Amino acid sequence: MFLHLDLLAVLLLGVVAGTLGGVIGFGSSIMLMPVLVILYGPREAVPVMAVAALLANASRVLVWWREVDWRAFAAYSATGVPAAALGASTLLTIPQRWIEIAMGLFFLAVIPARRWLYRRNLRINLWQLALAGAFVGYITGIVVSTGPINAPFFLALGLVKGAYLATEALGSLAVYTSKAIVFRSFGALPMEIFSKGLIIGSSLMVGSFVAKRLVLRLEPEQFSLLIEGLLLVSGLTMLGAALLTH
Repeated sequence: MFLHLDLLAVLLLGVVAGTLGGVIGFGSSIMLMPVLVILYGPREAVPVMAVAALLANASRVLVWWREVDWRAFAAYSATGVPAAALGASTLLTIPQRWIEIAMGLFFLAVIPARRWLYRRNLRINLWQLALAGAFVGYITGIVVSTGPINAPFFLALGLVKGAYLATEALGSLAVYTSKAIVFRSFGALPMEIFSKGLIIGSSLMVGSFVAKRLVLRLEPEQFSLLIEGLLLVSGLTMLGAALLTH
Protein backbone atom coordinates (compact mmCIF):
# COMPACT_ATOMS: atom_id res chain seq x y z
CA MET A 1 0.00 0.00 0.00
CA PHE A 2 0.94 3.65 0.15
CA LEU A 3 3.69 5.15 2.23
CA HIS A 4 2.06 7.58 4.67
CA LEU A 5 3.57 10.70 3.09
CA ASP A 6 2.63 9.52 -0.38
CA LEU A 7 -0.94 8.92 0.75
CA LEU A 8 -1.27 12.34 2.38
CA ALA A 9 0.17 14.15 -0.64
CA VAL A 10 -2.03 12.25 -3.10
CA LEU A 11 -5.17 12.83 -1.01
CA LEU A 12 -4.51 16.58 -0.74
CA LEU A 13 -3.88 16.77 -4.46
CA GLY A 14 -7.00 14.68 -4.99
CA VAL A 15 -9.20 17.22 -3.21
CA VAL A 16 -7.78 20.02 -5.37
CA ALA A 17 -8.12 17.91 -8.52
CA GLY A 18 -11.66 16.90 -7.60
CA THR A 19 -12.61 20.53 -7.09
CA LEU A 20 -11.18 21.45 -10.48
CA GLY A 21 -12.98 18.56 -12.16
CA GLY A 22 -16.21 19.43 -10.38
CA VAL A 23 -16.09 22.99 -11.71
CA ILE A 24 -15.16 22.41 -15.36
CA GLY A 25 -16.09 18.75 -15.85
CA PHE A 26 -12.57 17.42 -16.35
CA GLY A 27 -8.99 17.87 -15.16
CA SER A 28 -8.88 15.50 -12.17
CA SER A 29 -7.07 12.72 -14.02
CA ILE A 30 -4.78 15.15 -15.81
CA MET A 31 -3.63 16.62 -12.51
CA LEU A 32 -3.23 13.29 -10.69
CA MET A 33 -1.92 11.01 -13.41
CA PRO A 34 1.69 12.24 -13.63
CA VAL A 35 2.08 11.86 -9.84
CA LEU A 36 0.60 8.35 -9.88
CA VAL A 37 2.82 7.31 -12.81
CA ILE A 38 5.94 8.55 -11.03
CA LEU A 39 4.99 6.72 -7.81
CA TYR A 40 3.63 3.47 -9.22
CA GLY A 41 4.40 3.25 -12.94
CA PRO A 42 1.83 3.60 -15.75
CA ARG A 43 0.60 0.01 -15.78
CA GLU A 44 -0.52 0.29 -12.16
CA ALA A 45 -1.43 3.99 -12.25
CA VAL A 46 -3.93 3.57 -15.09
CA PRO A 47 -6.25 1.07 -13.32
CA VAL A 48 -5.88 3.01 -10.03
CA MET A 49 -7.01 6.17 -11.78
CA ALA A 50 -9.82 4.28 -13.52
CA VAL A 51 -11.27 3.28 -10.14
CA ALA A 52 -10.77 6.77 -8.71
CA ALA A 53 -12.47 8.29 -11.76
CA LEU A 54 -15.52 6.11 -11.11
CA LEU A 55 -16.03 7.79 -7.75
CA ALA A 56 -15.20 11.25 -9.08
CA ASN A 57 -17.77 11.04 -11.86
CA ALA A 58 -20.35 9.41 -9.57
CA SER A 59 -20.06 12.34 -7.18
CA ARG A 60 -20.60 14.86 -9.99
CA VAL A 61 -23.70 12.97 -11.06
CA LEU A 62 -25.00 13.07 -7.48
CA VAL A 63 -24.37 16.81 -7.21
CA TRP A 64 -26.23 17.61 -10.48
CA TRP A 65 -28.57 14.59 -10.75
CA ARG A 66 -31.68 16.54 -11.76
CA GLU A 67 -29.85 18.14 -14.69
CA VAL A 68 -28.92 14.91 -16.57
CA ASP A 69 -29.82 14.83 -20.28
CA TRP A 70 -30.72 11.14 -20.61
CA ARG A 71 -30.89 11.11 -24.42
CA ALA A 72 -27.39 12.52 -24.70
CA PHE A 73 -26.12 10.03 -22.13
CA ALA A 74 -27.68 7.11 -24.03
CA ALA A 75 -26.21 8.22 -27.36
CA TYR A 76 -22.73 8.68 -25.96
CA SER A 77 -22.54 5.55 -23.81
CA ALA A 78 -23.99 3.25 -26.49
CA THR A 79 -20.74 3.53 -28.45
CA GLY A 80 -18.37 4.77 -25.74
CA VAL A 81 -18.76 1.76 -23.45
CA PRO A 82 -17.71 -0.97 -25.93
CA ALA A 83 -15.02 1.30 -27.38
CA ALA A 84 -13.53 1.85 -23.92
CA ALA A 85 -13.40 -1.91 -23.34
CA LEU A 86 -11.51 -2.32 -26.61
CA GLY A 87 -9.12 0.50 -25.70
CA ALA A 88 -8.43 -0.98 -22.26
CA SER A 89 -7.65 -4.35 -23.87
CA THR A 90 -5.21 -2.58 -26.20
CA LEU A 91 -3.53 -0.83 -23.26
CA LEU A 92 -2.68 -4.13 -21.57
CA THR A 93 -0.64 -5.24 -24.61
CA ILE A 94 1.42 -2.05 -25.03
CA PRO A 95 4.96 -1.79 -23.52
CA GLN A 96 5.10 0.50 -20.45
CA ARG A 97 7.38 3.12 -22.04
CA TRP A 98 5.05 3.56 -24.99
CA ILE A 99 2.12 4.09 -22.63
CA GLU A 100 3.96 7.01 -21.03
CA ILE A 101 4.91 8.48 -24.41
CA ALA A 102 1.37 8.10 -25.75
CA MET A 103 -0.15 9.80 -22.68
CA GLY A 104 2.37 12.64 -22.79
CA LEU A 105 1.88 13.32 -26.50
CA PHE A 106 -1.89 13.07 -26.12
CA PHE A 107 -2.01 15.68 -23.34
CA LEU A 108 0.10 18.07 -25.42
CA ALA A 109 -1.96 17.48 -28.58
CA VAL A 110 -5.21 18.25 -26.75
CA ILE A 111 -4.21 21.93 -26.31
CA PRO A 112 -4.39 22.90 -30.02
CA ALA A 113 -7.26 20.45 -30.61
CA ARG A 114 -9.45 22.17 -28.01
CA ARG A 115 -8.72 25.59 -29.46
CA TRP A 116 -9.54 24.36 -32.97
CA LEU A 117 -12.92 23.01 -31.82
CA TYR A 118 -13.87 26.14 -29.93
CA ARG A 119 -12.84 28.54 -32.73
CA ARG A 120 -15.22 26.77 -35.09
CA ASN A 121 -18.13 27.04 -32.64
CA LEU A 122 -18.87 23.33 -33.11
CA ARG A 123 -22.54 22.26 -33.01
CA ILE A 124 -23.57 18.61 -33.13
CA ASN A 125 -26.62 16.34 -32.79
CA LEU A 126 -27.16 13.04 -30.97
CA TRP A 127 -25.86 10.71 -33.68
CA GLN A 128 -22.70 12.80 -33.98
CA LEU A 129 -22.32 12.58 -30.21
CA ALA A 130 -22.52 8.80 -30.57
CA LEU A 131 -19.67 8.90 -33.11
CA ALA A 132 -17.67 11.03 -30.71
CA GLY A 133 -18.40 8.48 -27.98
CA ALA A 134 -16.81 5.70 -30.02
CA PHE A 135 -13.66 7.74 -30.67
CA VAL A 136 -13.31 9.19 -27.17
CA GLY A 137 -14.22 5.89 -25.50
CA TYR A 138 -11.44 4.00 -27.28
CA ILE A 139 -8.85 6.67 -26.52
CA THR A 140 -10.00 6.81 -22.88
CA GLY A 141 -9.35 3.07 -22.62
CA ILE A 142 -5.70 3.76 -23.45
CA VAL A 143 -4.73 7.16 -22.08
CA VAL A 144 -6.84 7.48 -18.89
CA SER A 145 -8.40 10.91 -19.42
CA THR A 146 -9.92 12.48 -22.52
CA GLY A 147 -11.97 15.10 -20.69
CA PRO A 148 -10.51 18.10 -22.54
CA ILE A 149 -11.51 16.50 -25.87
CA ASN A 150 -14.73 15.01 -24.53
CA ALA A 151 -16.12 18.21 -23.05
CA PRO A 152 -16.49 20.21 -26.29
CA PHE A 153 -18.81 17.57 -27.76
CA PHE A 154 -21.23 17.79 -24.85
CA LEU A 155 -21.05 21.57 -24.89
CA ALA A 156 -21.64 21.56 -28.64
CA LEU A 157 -24.90 19.71 -28.02
CA GLY A 158 -26.10 22.79 -26.15
CA LEU A 159 -25.58 21.52 -22.61
CA VAL A 160 -24.38 24.10 -20.10
CA LYS A 161 -23.42 24.29 -16.42
CA GLY A 162 -25.23 21.63 -14.36
CA ALA A 163 -26.65 19.79 -17.38
CA TYR A 164 -23.21 19.59 -18.98
CA LEU A 165 -21.47 18.54 -15.75
CA ALA A 166 -24.07 15.87 -14.93
CA THR A 167 -24.42 14.36 -18.42
CA GLU A 168 -20.71 14.32 -19.20
CA ALA A 169 -19.98 12.77 -15.80
CA LEU A 170 -22.62 10.06 -16.24
CA GLY A 171 -21.28 9.21 -19.71
CA SER A 172 -17.74 9.08 -18.35
CA LEU A 173 -18.93 6.92 -15.46
CA ALA A 174 -20.26 4.34 -17.93
CA VAL A 175 -17.01 4.41 -19.91
CA TYR A 176 -14.80 4.04 -16.83
CA THR A 177 -16.96 1.18 -15.55
CA SER A 178 -16.41 -0.66 -18.81
CA LYS A 179 -12.68 -0.02 -18.55
CA ALA A 180 -12.52 -1.23 -14.93
CA ILE A 181 -14.37 -4.44 -15.83
CA VAL A 182 -11.80 -5.18 -18.54
CA PHE A 183 -8.92 -4.55 -16.14
CA ARG A 184 -10.54 -6.85 -13.58
CA SER A 185 -11.13 -9.60 -16.11
CA PHE A 186 -7.47 -9.52 -17.20
CA GLY A 187 -6.19 -9.55 -13.61
CA ALA A 188 -4.95 -5.95 -13.85
CA LEU A 189 -7.17 -4.78 -10.99
CA PRO A 190 -6.20 -6.78 -7.87
CA MET A 191 -7.58 -5.74 -4.49
CA GLU A 192 -4.51 -3.65 -3.61
CA ILE A 193 -4.88 -1.51 -6.74
CA PHE A 194 -8.65 -1.35 -6.29
CA SER A 195 -8.15 -0.11 -2.72
CA LYS A 196 -5.75 2.59 -3.85
CA GLY A 197 -8.31 3.73 -6.41
CA LEU A 198 -11.02 3.92 -3.74
CA ILE A 199 -8.81 5.96 -1.42
CA ILE A 200 -7.89 8.45 -4.14
CA GLY A 201 -11.46 8.51 -5.42
CA SER A 202 -12.75 9.51 -1.98
CA SER A 203 -10.63 12.67 -2.09
CA LEU A 204 -11.91 13.45 -5.58
CA MET A 205 -15.47 13.12 -4.29
CA VAL A 206 -14.81 15.69 -1.57
CA GLY A 207 -13.54 18.07 -4.21
CA SER A 208 -16.63 17.55 -6.37
CA PHE A 209 -18.94 18.69 -3.59
CA VAL A 210 -16.73 21.69 -2.80
CA ALA A 211 -16.82 22.67 -6.47
CA LYS A 212 -20.57 23.19 -6.66
CA ARG A 213 -20.25 26.55 -4.93
CA LEU A 214 -17.69 27.73 -7.48
CA VAL A 215 -19.40 26.79 -10.74
CA LEU A 216 -21.26 30.08 -11.20
CA ARG A 217 -18.38 32.30 -10.05
CA LEU A 218 -15.47 31.56 -12.40
CA GLU A 219 -15.08 32.78 -15.98
CA PRO A 220 -14.76 30.31 -18.90
CA GLU A 221 -11.52 31.97 -20.02
CA GLN A 222 -9.96 31.21 -16.65
CA PHE A 223 -10.96 27.56 -16.99
CA SER A 224 -9.37 27.29 -20.44
CA LEU A 225 -6.05 28.80 -19.38
CA LEU A 226 -5.93 26.67 -16.24
CA ILE A 227 -6.61 23.39 -18.00
CA GLU A 228 -4.17 24.14 -20.82
CA GLY A 229 -1.49 24.85 -18.23
CA LEU A 230 -2.26 21.50 -16.60
CA LEU A 231 -2.12 19.74 -19.96
CA LEU A 232 1.25 21.29 -20.76
CA VAL A 233 2.82 20.38 -17.42
CA SER A 234 1.30 16.89 -17.39
CA GLY A 235 2.32 16.13 -20.97
CA LEU A 236 5.92 17.21 -20.40
CA THR A 237 6.03 15.26 -17.12
CA MET A 238 4.85 12.07 -18.81
CA LEU A 239 7.37 12.42 -21.65
CA GLY A 240 10.13 13.16 -19.15
CA ALA A 241 9.24 10.02 -17.20
CA ALA A 242 9.38 7.93 -20.38
CA LEU A 243 12.78 9.30 -21.39
CA LEU A 244 14.48 9.35 -17.98
CA THR A 245 13.25 6.13 -16.34
CA HIS A 246 13.70 3.61 -19.17
